Amino acid sequence: MRVAGVMSGTSLDGIDVAIVDIKISRSVGLKYKQVAFECVPYPGAVRRRLLQICNGVTRAAEISQMNFLLGNLYAEAIAETCRRHRLSLPSIELCGMHGQTIYHRGRGTRYLGHRIASTLQIGEAAVVAERTGLRVISNFRERDIAAGGQGAPLVPFVDYLLFRDHSIGRVALNIGGFANMTVIPAGAKPEQVIAFDTGPGNRVLDALVRRMTKGAQTCDRGGRIARAGKVRQDLLSTMLAEPYFRCVPPKSCGDEDFGKVFVGKLVRKGVPLEDLIATATELTAQSIANAIHEYGASCGEVIASGGGIHNRHIMRRLRELLPDHPVATSADYGIDPDAKEAIAFAVLAHESAHGRPCNLPSATGACRELVLGKLVLGKSRPAV
Repeated sequence: MRVAGVMSGTSLDGIDVAIVDIKISRSVGLKYKQVAFECVPYPGAVRRRLLQICNGVTRAAEISQMNFLLGNLYAEAIAETCRRHRLSLPSIELCGMHGQTIYHRGRGTRYLGHRIASTLQIGEAAVVAERTGLRVISNFRERDIAAGGQGAPLVPFVDYLLFRDHSIGRVALNIGGFANMTVIPAGAKPEQVIAFDTGPGNRVLDALVRRMTKGAQTCDRGGRIARAGKVRQDLLSTMLAEPYFRCVPPKSCGDEDFGKVFVGKLVRKGVPLEDLIATATELTAQSIANAIHEYGASCGEVIASGGGIHNRHIMRRLRELLPDHPVATSADYGIDPDAKEAIAFAVLAHESAHGRPCNLPSATGACRELVLGKLVLGKSRPAV
């Protein structure tokens, strides 16, 4: 089955579209071929408004408008990917769409006398279905939360299919806006997998870089700013003492942990921004390494993916902090590290479309395995 996976992550940098041919069976496991991949950047105005929406600066009307705008942008990104790779849009049978997370409280918060876990991803699937003609499965996280889970992380289901080995334990690490890892012991059964968000990935760094450059830069390319700055050990110790790091899995984080409020506290310290960026980069590296030492010590390999692998300073620090764990990227295993999460949502959609569960309760905390997502039927003739 040919499936388009559409992913827009917490870094808010753009829309990843992976088109893959997928086959899953009990005898061979997951087999897939990446047919095409493109990352289509968000227009600057859209990215800026999404950042404000994620920080709580919004109205219901704007969420509705952005929901439909993103649906159009997703549809255009799928069509553009097909054009660039000379693919026929009708050759795609299904689309798995993560949507853009603007709110996630997997551990729940008090609301009107109740403790409520909730999540919200926008990007209207009905618009994508109408404009492309594809069947679209979206809103994967909600069903898991309804069953007592945190709705995240969901990619560990695919990590398990991709990286499980009978003799070698592996940690699959993704460094996006937030970082998450999947611990897969040698010969593990699904219920033995441990997966969770380790903490900040690029999100805090990007916010500090935008402030330092007055928006001229959106990320610390290659980690150059961090290398020029000085790590403030006292501040780093304070950051590592954040309550989230003391929580035990299953756990997932979001802007309530490392968003606008967290960044605002850092800026008010009065530390030069180069040093803040250096210290926040070290926070990302050390929080990941600490999590691997605690939960993945028995694993022999760390396989990294996501935008954070392009920050050479983060990758160098991980290798220094994890001398007993060879740190590679998913490219070393034939998997495009930039496309991996989009591929993952194509796989999740494939499984849901076949009525098969695709969450890992050991990762999310859900009470049982579940078929995830909501299906919007397409039409025979695409509009794009």
